Amino acid sequence: METSTNEMSMAQRLNHIRQRMDAACVRSGRNPAEVELIAVSKKKSARTIDIAAQTGQRLFGESYVQELCDKSPEVKRQVSWHFIGALQSNKVKYLRGQVAMIHAVDRFSLAQELNKQWRKLDARIDVLIQVNLAGEQSKAGVAPDKVQQLAEQLATLSHVRLRGLMTLPPYAEDPEDVRPWFRQLRELSEQLAALHLPGVSMDTLSMGMSHDFEVAIEEGATLVRVGSAIFGEREV
Repeated sequence: METSTNEMSMAQRLNHIRQRMDAACVRSGRNPAEVELIAVSKKKSARTIDIAAQTGQRLFGESYVQELCDKSPEVKRQVSWHFIGALQSNKVKYLRGQVAMIHAVDRFSLAQELNKQWRKLDARIDVLIQVNLAGEQSKAGVAPDKVQQLAEQLATLSHVRLRGLMTLPPYAEDPEDVRPWFRQLRELSEQLAALHLPGVSMDTLSMGMSHDFEVAIEEGATLVRVGSAIFGEREV
């Protein structure tokens, strides 16, 4: 069967992004195996996700509970879902057992609901604390000086495992202008790791998107969330 133009272009885009990721790792003296690509697939069809998965992409990020629940059964290939959007506690039950990681925990009540739902599976859900580094009112997230308190609370939950931090820094045309925010998140992660909280491992930093993921990698990102650079702005 001849490869479609869309499938070829998808493979080429993903390959180009992975090459840029590897180069950023080399520049910063990191092992490329330490950094994973999350393809942000919100508003993209199951068929488009299958095309990306056919190239070897396995991690996909979704931001809307209903969309994920509707779409995931239609994806034919084996993939792993990360929920990267804002999450209401009353919708957690729909994600139970469906996702590998929740990126945007910003309050203890949400973590308690996650704990309740994953207890039903006798399993643990990996989570990240979302940090609002710049105090932007338009974005969710915990203030930097409140992160330790939330991390200590999460450490008490038997079915929630805190793996690290996530941030959505202020947008800047020049990725270098965003570098200080990424560095601040890494330093905050290092401070939390030094506390040795029980059951908490600060091994994950989710930061960097299509226009600035290389700088994020240079500053320590282990997960980069790339959407438009893979799929384009609109569905094909």
